Amino acid sequence: MRTPFDILSDYEQRSLAHVVQLPARELGADTWRGVGYRVGKRRLVSPFGEVVEILPMPPVTPVPGGQPWLLGIGNLRGNLFPVVDLKLFLEGERTVLHEGQRVLVMRQQGGDVALTIDELYGQRGFVQDQAIDPEPLAQGRYAHFIDRAFHGDDADWAVFSLSRLARTPEFRQAAA
Repeated sequence: MRTPFDILSDYEQRSLAHVVQLPARELGADTWRGVGYRVGKRRLVSPFGEVVEILPMPPVTPVPGGQPWLLGIGNLRGNLFPVVDLKLFLEGERTVLHEGQRVLVMRQQGGDVALTIDELYGQRGFVQDQAIDPEPLAQGRYAHFIDRAFHGDDADWAVFSLSRLARTPEFRQAAA
């Protein structure tokens, strides 16, 4: 008599024998990869090494006397971190928070910081042939954080440096 485990194991073996394999995508050494997202009307992408985590918007406790772009303090697994409205910091306009809101968590000296974004696109990869002039995308306050750009998926993507943002004196001084 066969056990339930034997029956499930047989099902697994038969189903794996019929799996259609997708062709493997080769990523060349010249492929640049990062996390794609939108802030305002700009499509941005940041290197994987600068994004610690992507999370749903945590509950936020306001901080009296903070800059308007400092939404407050969040808590993740017992670790406290500031939650920043990135659009307000860069463009002077509040992010419209909604159910399902995501934040990018970046590391800076002294701890992690969560940044609100308008939309998450996920992983993006570009090859050198897709490089474009970053200047049209690096206008206003974005200029200090963007020095590369790519065209892909019928859109222009600016490479946004989260590490440069973390070192910016104005960003590090969240007290009003």
